[in-house]
Amino acid sequence: MRGLPLSYIARNLWVRRVTTLLTAAGMALVVYVFATVLMMSEGIRATLVATGQPNNVMVLRRGAGAEINSGIAREQAAIVDSLPAIATDALGRRLLSKEPVVLNNLPKRGSGKPSNVTVRGTSEVGLELRPQVKLIEGRMFRAGSSEIIAGQAVTKGFQGASLGESMRFAGRDWTVVGVFDGGRTGFDSELWGDSEQMMQAFRRTAFSSVVFRLADADALDAVKAGLESDPRLTLEAKREVRFYEEQSEALAKFISILGTTLSVIFSIGAIVGAMITMFAAVASRIGEIGTLRALGFRRSAVLAAFLLESLLLSLAGGLVGLAAASFMQAVDISTTNFQTFAELAFQFRLTPQIALQTLVFALCMGFVGGFIPAWRAGRLKIVDCLREA
Repeated sequence: MRGLPLSYIARNLWVRRVTTLLTAAGMALVVYVFATVLMMSEGIRATLVATGQPNNVMVLRRGAGAEINSGIAREQAAIVDSLPAIATDALGRRLLSKEPVVLNNLPKRGSGKPSNVTVRGTSEVGLELRPQVKLIEGRMFRAGSSEIIAGQAVTKGFQGASLGESMRFAGRDWTVVGVFDGGRTGFDSELWGDSEQMMQAFRRTAFSSVVFRLADADALDAVKAGLESDPRLTLEAKREVRFYEEQSEALAKFISILGTTLSVIFSIGAIVGAMITMFAAVASRIGEIGTLRALGFRRSAVLAAFLLESLLLSLAGGLVGLAAASFMQAVDISTTNFQTFAELAFQFRLTPQIALQTLVFALCMGFVGGFIPAWRAGRLKIVDCLREA
């Protein structure tokens, strides 16, 4: 079976370039929305997953879905601290951090509207457990003081969070002595201070979590079994990476489902536009179709040619929409994490998988919009075509 050359198909799109441009623009807009939603969902997931370290273990109260819902008594934290599987640093310190985590309502820069910020009590060991966190301004807070360091997303977004400024919460003034870069992780959206001072200021008697590094990365199962079988404890342990992955699931899934639903609704308009464009192409080229059939091209070749036109049209729109969406990677945005109810700063993220999904989505629009007009073109009889020409 002979098929029509690709150059002939592309030339027909160029001849109707105004209509082609308008239809492709409509498809590009839908593709842009679709790709942006997927990039947002992936950005949230990547930000939270990158927050964890594979060798770190997060210990929380059994059944707690987040650190703010967890409580670990000092006696229980001491038992965890006595585990033999915990790694030590060059100074011989055990790499374990007992941390209270609290939500605090602070005013945003510019608007002054309040928003939740995660306040974490930690220590120098806690900083060592997170190698992705680097101080970029100032210094580390001093133990036993009302000094704090701020993630750069907090510094940009909240009043009083810049280096040298003061913030008032939990009944006292806190001085920002350092700003840290969390490496595009969830830590960028946190305030850190001395663990014991945070416990006193917020009148806490229990830690929220205990984080430690395993001396042997494969020892997690033994550690979990030991903690869960100890009758003195009601705790559960999981890898830090897995914990933060779970934190991202609810929000990322919600955004993905909502955005995909809206994209599908919007795509109906783009499909109708493509269908109208292809029906118009068939109507204006009836004589040409008759000539092609008279020259020996079969119905299937004509159908394939018109369907390929529609697919090329949608591919052009898909590439334009994807290119426009890629610029969103330069945008910083924040939202509320459903698990913690704290503000989370993240960036849109474009991956090869998202690019492939986006182009497949665009081609599906082109196929659905172009199949019926292409089928009609293939069903036209030679005599009818030549009579109407």
